[in-house]
Amino acid sequence: MAHRRSKLEPTASSAVMFGEELRFYRELAGYTQEELAKLLHCDRTVLTRCESGKRRMQPELVEDADRLLNTGGLLKRLWDRVDWSAEIEHPDWFQEHVEMEAEAVGLRVFQCSVMHGLLQCPAYAKAVFEASDAAGNPALIEERTSARLGRQKRFLDPEGPLLVVILDESAIRTVYGGPGVMRRQLEHVLTVAEQPNIVIQVAPFADRRTIIDKSMVLLEMPDGQHWVYSESLDHGHPSNVPTIVSSHQRSYDRLRGEVLSTDDSLALIAGALEGFRYDEEHARYRRVAQEQLQRRQRGRLHRGGPRVPFPRRRPGA
Repeated sequence: MAHRRSKLEPTASSAVMFGEELRFYRELAGYTQEELAKLLHCDRTVLTRCESGKRRMQPELVEDADRLLNTGGLLKRLWDRVDWSAEIEHPDWFQEHVEMEAEAVGLRVFQCSVMHGLLQCPAYAKAVFEASDAAGNPALIEERTSARLGRQKRFLDPEGPLLVVILDESAIRTVYGGPGVMRRQLEHVLTVAEQPNIVIQVAPFADRRTIIDKSMVLLEMPDGQHWVYSESLDHGHPSNVPTIVSSHQRSYDRLRGEVLSTDDSLALIAGALEGFRYDEEHARYRRVAQEQLQRRQRGRLHRGGPRVPFPRRRPGA
């Protein structure tokens, strides 16, 4: 007979609590992970991560598990109470940075090529993941998008930590998801820039002497420590070595003295936004015109078949 572990470690994670209940009722029903996964038509590793609280279980799987384990809908009720956007596990190499970010009292960011995660709107975040190694895996894309949006909450609070972001112009001009997604993303940036704790500036392509060749984040922690975080392919590089942090801080400060003012930066973003609005409208016009052309062509094909002569009736016949 299945039984709850006699001693569970206390946890503030509702996702872990959900996973514990899932494991308990699976064992109570006499199923192994392999057996239940087969009945749920998913891989055993998916079930393993759900039971450990490291993965969001798809709602239809939760309902199937309720039925198979005869829980009377308990699992779905628990699942509905979990804030999955805050609970999803990030990739291992990124997890340490996320945990530090969640405690930091101030962040100074330089971002190139792609909009920083704390500034991304849902459609843009999804488009970024669709262009990554997660492409072709809708469940993974959904998980990562939810996790990214969940990181933003404390920074989007007017009383939240200071967030200073220098965007390389490439982050504004590089298109993810098409002009419609980019329009929504830049509208989101302009809205976020109104927050009193958020400062956004743009480093234009021209007129720069200080070159930083990769994105980085400078973190100020509650205990006064300072860290720098950067990434290479599939690896994160956090460091609190004073000489390394100081070197990156100097580069950041020099660059900030060369970038556009806040007002000029927002004006540049607004100009790019208008360009994407035009592109979106033009794309919509082309799509409608193409659909109309196709309908006319189908109509001509329908009417253009061979004519069959019919004998005309003579008057009086």
